[in-house]
Amino acid sequence: MTATRFRIVPRDINAHLFEVSCTIDDPDAAGQIYRLPTWVPGSYLIREFARHVVSVAAQTPSGEVSVRKISKDAWQAAACTGPLTFTATIYAFDTSVRGAYLDATRGFFVGACVFVCPDGRALQPCELELVAPSHDLGQAWRVATSMPRQDAPEGGFGLYRAADYDELIDHPVEMGTFDLISFDAGSVRHDIAVSGRHHGDLERFARDLQRVCQSQIDLFGGRPGSRAPVDHYVFQLLALGEGYGGLEHRASTSLICARNNLPAPGATAVDDGYRTLLGLASHEYFHTWNVKRIKPAAFVPYDLATEAYTRQLWAFEGITSYYDDLMLLRSGVISQRDYLELVGRAISAVLRTPGRHVQSIAESSFDAWLKYYRQDENSPNAVVSYYVKGSLVALALDLVLRLDAHATLDDVMRALWQRFGQRDVGVDEDSIEAVASELAGRDLGPFFADYVSGTRELPLADLFREFGIELKLRASRDERDRGGKAIERNLPKVWLGMRMAPGNEVRVKNVLADGPAQRAGVAAGDTIVSLDGLRASPERIEHLCRTRLPGECISVLAFRRDELMSFELVLKQAPNDACWLVPDEKRTAEVLARRAAWLGG
Repeated sequence: MTATRFRIVPRDINAHLFEVSCTIDDPDAAGQIYRLPTWVPGSYLIREFARHVVSVAAQTPSGEVSVRKISKDAWQAAACTGPLTFTATIYAFDTSVRGAYLDATRGFFVGACVFVCPDGRALQPCELELVAPSHDLGQAWRVATSMPRQDAPEGGFGLYRAADYDELIDHPVEMGTFDLISFDAGSVRHDIAVSGRHHGDLERFARDLQRVCQSQIDLFGGRPGSRAPVDHYVFQLLALGEGYGGLEHRASTSLICARNNLPAPGATAVDDGYRTLLGLASHEYFHTWNVKRIKPAAFVPYDLATEAYTRQLWAFEGITSYYDDLMLLRSGVISQRDYLELVGRAISAVLRTPGRHVQSIAESSFDAWLKYYRQDENSPNAVVSYYVKGSLVALALDLVLRLDAHATLDDVMRALWQRFGQRDVGVDEDSIEAVASELAGRDLGPFFADYVSGTRELPLADLFREFGIELKLRASRDERDRGGKAIERNLPKVWLGMRMAPGNEVRVKNVLADGPAQRAGVAAGDTIVSLDGLRASPERIEHLCRTRLPGECISVLAFRRDELMSFELVLKQAPNDACWLVPDEKRTAEVLARRAAWLGG
């Protein structure tokens, strides 16, 4: 079968322009149509990548061929005989993991935002020629990608190949003068390519990540020393002053972290920043199985021109979010204390989301395209995260299965891998419930109805107690308090029911449902100027919350746009929305053994 040939050139680094061409030998006689995806797998929002197309052109050996745009994301060349080359100039200055970027320091792209797909050719083999930049600094550039090489030297520019268009766009490319370190896991080489200025200890990062990766490989393989499901894996990591994000691919992941989150040379502790980076890398690596191979039926095949609706994102992102930190614990990279702190933070985040009473995680999954990825000032009242609450539902499901003593969530994931992932079959909307019920030896329909399709509060305190862990609650000290730890002093007595935006002004970011601020009429965007006649400041708000009592009334002056507004807030008791978890070593041997089987130790 004739291959579709692609070529990408860093054409103008100062203008941030890639030149991308696509050549086919036998164009459609009626006029070949080319389409650019509108979204990228793993990020469920219509992103309109065509908006970055600056110009297009088409040519055959006989000369130029006219091109007309026929929709927001499609172009049609005039009827001609081949070979036909369609060329697009694409603006690339998006530092996120979902787009394309080019300047004098580095180049990066996810295939979905730069490679058009010729109609009727999605299943054809693809060749990709990566061309080095012509500027002087570009002479030192190399390439980090998991795409199989055809004649390109290892880590170099040249010709790469993919079985079809879907694979072509699932191997992002990093080019530049990145740092590179490798390790073996599951009998497969794993590369870490780090771009951006940093002083991190990459050898330690590689050692820790190797343990995490092998633990995940063994989970799905069912035994120690299992083999990875890929032939080569690449972590592409961009270190910035501030940043966080990741996007999974079939044999690689693109990550962004704050450069200070990399482990410092000589350090041995796992501080909060490094733990965050390890959790991110663990999360995206778990996707190698869960969503890249075990995937919703709605994604088989992907239709990247329109939304792909499924109520299962809670499982593909939420279960992954449960395992990302759990695998840090199981691999020995973090302690049990660290892990329980992270779970406490997740519980705290959900408790602070009134939207959990309104939207189920199944609904959150389905509406990700409209709500989760397009959040506004009212989102905390209307939306729940299928990542965070999904991770807690996965945790609860694991504990329920373990209490039944028939199976664990590990068994469910292995069954999904064997029945769906390895067979390249999409997971139907009710398959996860069916598999879990089968392995549990009883109907888990009520669990899924209450906590996946419904909004009932999870019985986490009762479940934890069966594993020798006490769930404790307190008021949040301030907006920086993420929970996970015990705090006894300077806790607030009252609550205003609003969150403030960062900055010098005391500006309201969110007004929470049924809180004092909402009842009084305060709105998101209001700038508070005084509290009981005194100038407003974050410190004054914190002091007020620690010293005033429920039922007291305070006067608030605020500007809404350029109009001064007056409000009377009746203070309410501060909610207990910060959670921490404490192991109880005085429980029975049976309970402690159950906990050890879950967490180890």
